[in-house]
Amino acid sequence: MPAPHLAVIGGGQLARMMAPPAVALGIRLRLLAEAGDVSAAQVIGDHLVGDHTNLADLRDAVGDAPVVTFDHEHVPPEHLQALAAEGHACRPSPDALLFAQDKGDMRVRLSLLGIPSPVFELLSEDLADAIDDMHDFGYPAVVKTTRGGYDGKGVWVVRSADDLAEPFSVGQELMAEELVDFRRELSALVARSPSGEVRAYPVVESRQVDGVCSEVIAPAPDLDPALAAEARQIAERIATELEVTGILAVEMFETTDGRILVNELAMRPHNTGHWSIEGAETSQFENHLRAVLDLPLGPTTARQPWSVMVNVLGGAVEDLLVQRAIALAAEPGVHVHLYGKAVKPGRKVGHVTATGIDLDDTRARARRSAALLTDG
Repeated sequence: MPAPHLAVIGGGQLARMMAPPAVALGIRLRLLAEAGDVSAAQVIGDHLVGDHTNLADLRDAVGDAPVVTFDHEHVPPEHLQALAAEGHACRPSPDALLFAQDKGDMRVRLSLLGIPSPVFELLSEDLADAIDDMHDFGYPAVVKTTRGGYDGKGVWVVRSADDLAEPFSVGQELMAEELVDFRRELSALVARSPSGEVRAYPVVESRQVDGVCSEVIAPAPDLDPALAAEARQIAERIATELEVTGILAVEMFETTDGRILVNELAMRPHNTGHWSIEGAETSQFENHLRAVLDLPLGPTTARQPWSVMVNVLGGAVEDLLVQRAIALAAEPGVHVHLYGKAVKPGRKVGHVTATGIDLDDTRARARRSAALLTDG
């Protein structure tokens, strides 16, 4: 088999959605998958099954690929350093990826850069000392694990010292953040190449249900142009200062008093950018591939005034392939993406995207299609 141009670590839906633009651009992918039937392994023929925390498995998968990228941010930094020392270009680099892997390191670095962010404090490892830390920090607050949390996991709202027992039971490093009074959550995506070219996507609004992204509207409705420009500039600056390569997603709060605060970073294609497959001139997945291979980046302008992406979560529908026909018949203009995953309650098994000139109509069509796939 010919040598791959790019190795992708992680076999989830993000790697799966890299496959169509890779085919179009003639990019040969090799995948390290968690199992032979995971989402991306179903569509990327050149794949190996292994453990991303095992350096030998990583070496086997990367093999003769000159460039490595990621479906997730959980590869141990020391393994990435080893791959880089062996001549593989890890993109994003281990030094950059650290700030997406560790929220504590991210907060410290962003504060040094003067990026507007919530007030934070790293908590002592001893519960009694942490209670003292929180007494000084103040309640209510948000407590997070610095590593490993996602989709609302590893995040707690604490209102008194009694609420600290549960976070400490997980046995991980914790930090406290102010409980931000926010109007809504925004996301600013940028693509950056090793050559320093940067392209920014329209700032979007993301809506969360139980800590999981439910819906994304592009662009964010009624967003003050000055705030939109600030959000884009913040994302571009972070990408440049941290020397990120590929897609950077900067999740933000729009506060009730009209400020932008950075919440979290992701250095890979992101759920809040899925709308771009149909809604933008160049999808986040294609621009991620272009960026990590140092190809010229594509335009990020929107194709239509509005795009609405709704996640499909596991629900009452057990056979998505049968239900797919019903959803397509009901809303033939809505684009359906299924991830090839077994249906489990609350699990992300797909998404739908509608585009149009009227927001209310576009949102209604997307929601109807997703509801048919979730609950029938």
